[in-house]
Amino acid sequence: MRYDFGSDNTAGMAPAALEALIAANDGYARAYGADDVTARAADLIRARLDADAEIRFVFSGTAANAIALSMLAWPHEAVLAHHAAHVCTDETGAPGFFGSGVGLIGLPGLSGKIEPKALQAVVDEPEVGHRQPPAALSLTQSTEYGTVYTEEELRHLIEPAKLKGHGVHMDGARLANAAAAGFDLTQIARLGVDVLVFGGAKAGANCAEAIVMFDKSLARRIDNRLKQAGQTASKTRFLAAPILGLLESGDWEAGAAHANLMAERLAAGIATRSAFVLAHPVEANAVFVRMPPEAHQRLNDAGWACYRFDDGSVRFVCSWATREEAVDEVLQAIATL
Repeated sequence: MRYDFGSDNTAGMAPAALEALIAANDGYARAYGADDVTARAADLIRARLDADAEIRFVFSGTAANAIALSMLAWPHEAVLAHHAAHVCTDETGAPGFFGSGVGLIGLPGLSGKIEPKALQAVVDEPEVGHRQPPAALSLTQSTEYGTVYTEEELRHLIEPAKLKGHGVHMDGARLANAAAAGFDLTQIARLGVDVLVFGGAKAGANCAEAIVMFDKSLARRIDNRLKQAGQTASKTRFLAAPILGLLESGDWEAGAAHANLMAERLAAGIATRSAFVLAHPVEANAVFVRMPPEAHQRLNDAGWACYRFDDGSVRFVCSWATREEAVDEVLQAIATL
């Protein structure tokens, strides 16, 4: 089976990330995040975001999202998110687990973007004692369907949430791809996001993400919270180093730009060389195709891994490692279906 397009998780570590990990392995360093590698990585994240923040490195995006949301909502409250967001569909109740019962309220919207009117309708609902009221908004950039929120679109979602006193979380597992598509990272804090998950794994690092707390009050006893959750790395430098390598080299952005370009190439080929149509705009590194189950099965049988997504379309994901030759090969396979 060829996993070139199965997910951006199927690719290995980018060379710059791996080299930084090897360099961090040389000699001794302070434990539990007190080392220079971790400090440098955090400083570079702050520089990319042009904002001061408390930063901690953790083992997974699921843990990062769930812990972040547990900072913004009490157990008797809920988080608003797109119904296809990772926190709603792929984290096995982790927000509720880490948040001791925090609920999720799924919202509609085309191609993974929350519809502003739907958000407004929910935040305007009167609170009653029989259900969990919303206390936070979770946004995904880029979205689960490979689209990228503009600054204006985010403002129309964040402002009404803030007016209600809600906290705002951003899942940035594919933030590098959004940045490569033109999204200005320096606007995240200015728009009012309280806590960001800064993606590493899908950008070419190992299993590492960073929790970025613009609202520093959220960092009160954060180290105790992470320790209890099993997310405190004794050798934190091995989580921070790959992200440091990607940021120092510029490959965090360059790898994402390459992935986006490969997705554009794939999408153009599907539109012009196959009998199938695209299900969503291609703005980052994911391509979704309307493909009957029989054709999808034939493509899998031909050795290509690609998956049917929540809306019934078939998802192809490009990464820093995707080769033009692989794109052309899968296009040839798709054209013969």
